[in-house]
Amino acid sequence: MWHEVRLFLVALQFLTRVPVPRWQGWRDEWLHDSARHFPAVGLCVGAFAAGVLWLGAHAWSALIAVLLSMAATIWLTGAFHEDGLADTCDGLGGAVTRDKALAIMKDSRLGTYGAVGLLLVLALKAAALHNLAVRDLAATLALLPLAHAWSRCATVLLLRLLPYGGDAEHAKAKPLAQRVDGLGLAVALVWAALAALVGSLFLGPQVLLWAALAALATGLWMARWLQQRLGGYTGDALGATQQFCELAIYLAALAAMSRG
Repeated sequence: MWHEVRLFLVALQFLTRVPVPRWQGWRDEWLHDSARHFPAVGLCVGAFAAGVLWLGAHAWSALIAVLLSMAATIWLTGAFHEDGLADTCDGLGGAVTRDKALAIMKDSRLGTYGAVGLLLVLALKAAALHNLAVRDLAATLALLPLAHAWSRCATVLLLRLLPYGGDAEHAKAKPLAQRVDGLGLAVALVWAALAALVGSLFLGPQVLLWAALAALATGLWMARWLQQRLGGYTGDALGATQQFCELAIYLAALAAMSRG
């Protein structure tokens, strides 16, 4: 039990700015094993986003509240996933070879594809969340932890399905350059199920179903795309997967609520 707490703290330290106790310690293999708790970190990030949205909605307009909520999650995670999204768009946006794409993704400079991709995803998230918040604030507050948890569960799915697509010896997070085992995916799915259980208190079954299908379809599409282009995943591609899946969940939930 204590080891799982330690692994959760490793995941929290890796994915966010949140300080962790010194007694946690560090071993490289713990980072690999901590992937099973990525959705749990997503729950925390989503709960933080929901808190900021709730406070903002009581002080300003829904649009300002949504933008503050998004800014809060970007600050909390250090734009970790957004950086991966931009790098992935830069590397895979053009018709280049695998080696060239990997080289572009390692370049710290932001290119046209990265800038456009990042701006579009952030704008679409803001638009979707604004429409959701105006329609049903309580449901939107419940949706945020769900989306952050499920989108990070999708990254664990990629870690299970695909091999590492880059140079494992020079990976920034080398322990993650190996597949997650079945136990790791199972634990991640348990966290995802817990997020669904909590979300079901405020979200209807149709919204949950559409959101789940959107997250799964986007995750599998990313897996197929990355397999074709890179032969596997990279750290940047995992960040892009999280961002695309999070957006897909918001859009699917909005579509389901609009039909209902």
